[in-house]
Amino acid sequence: MVSNELSAPSTSQSGAGSLLRLLLDGRPRTRAELARATGLARSTVTPRLDALIEAGLITSHDEAMSTGGRPASRFAFNPAARVTLAADLGATHAAVAVTDLTGAPLATRRADLDIADGPEPILDWLVETGHQLLADAGRQVSDLVGVGIGVPGPVEHSTGRLTNPPIMPGWDRYDVPAKVGAGLHAPVLVDNDVNVMALGEHATTFPDEDHLIFVKVATGIGSGIISGGRLHQGAQGSAGDLGHVLAPHGGDATCRCGNTGCLEAVASGAAVAAKLREQGLDAQSSRDVVALVRAGNMAATQAVRQAGRDIGEVLAACVSLLNPSVIVVGGSLAEAGEMLLAGVREAVYRRSLPLATQHLRIVTSQTGSEAGVVGAATMVIQNALSPTVIDAALAKAPA
Repeated sequence: MVSNELSAPSTSQSGAGSLLRLLLDGRPRTRAELARATGLARSTVTPRLDALIEAGLITSHDEAMSTGGRPASRFAFNPAARVTLAADLGATHAAVAVTDLTGAPLATRRADLDIADGPEPILDWLVETGHQLLADAGRQVSDLVGVGIGVPGPVEHSTGRLTNPPIMPGWDRYDVPAKVGAGLHAPVLVDNDVNVMALGEHATTFPDEDHLIFVKVATGIGSGIISGGRLHQGAQGSAGDLGHVLAPHGGDATCRCGNTGCLEAVASGAAVAAKLREQGLDAQSSRDVVALVRAGNMAATQAVRQAGRDIGEVLAACVSLLNPSVIVVGGSLAEAGEMLLAGVREAVYRRSLPLATQHLRIVTSQTGSEAGVVGAATMVIQNALSPTVIDAALAKAPA
């Protein structure tokens, strides 16, 4: 991921970001309540609150009950102050949305595309679509607090550049943030699509769970890890690359990464479809496999169940290592329903220690196809509303 670099905040506005964080829960508070909650004097709270009001991030909500005299005003976070542009770029599809600062969509668009067409046409389309969606939402480019993009390949989080993405020819080391930032005049954050989906699922469905693994099973297999309530990316951003772990029953199956025996080579939607084609069934993609399962085809049902077992064998090691409280399974193959999930549960519970699975839940994604867009918006919002960025932005604002 790439963060926008801002100057240090001025003394009078320093700390306004922490005050805003307190108000992000949506509950209106008076100046006196904010002073008590922060332990600061009202004379300290007032200029910070005024700076946030001037920026439009805080609004006067209504009047609170008073013990006498003039009623005290209450102040609340204003999610309409700015907007994000959130994009989920998949291998064969794209979903883009303009959202408010809670991640609620204001305008959306979906399209079929081929990520292998290369960065120039795909990102030109994204920039053009972004401008159209802003217009649809009645907002200006100047309202953008940032752009979040999820991509189906490994991303160096310090630069936002993809690194040797196996299904994205022409994207290696391409400067996605610079290209999109030039077209939309806003900070751009880029991450692997599964990391972004993990953020979306965590923010919308499991905000109180500090330890979560999101597994995407589609054309490929990947995972996003929430540890201690935060996304865990690793040293270079490649944490969670589950699909290229050696599968216990991977054998000599050739993977698109060049190795053999990878989990993706035996349990992804593409791998399952290939196995079914060998049996004479018409299955070209994950969605074809799901359609066969829903139609009651026994061969497809058994193949998906076995894919779940293979994934569960690898996840069992993750459970022992990371001890998550929730494993969320998403992606197009997860739409096959309980068959995939049953295989995952079977292997994880068989291979993991009872202490690690005592309270473990293994569930399907609740955000479904929206997880990528929600997560991309969440990524931007968490960055843009962090105390450091808020304080710096207020310091740069004209007096």
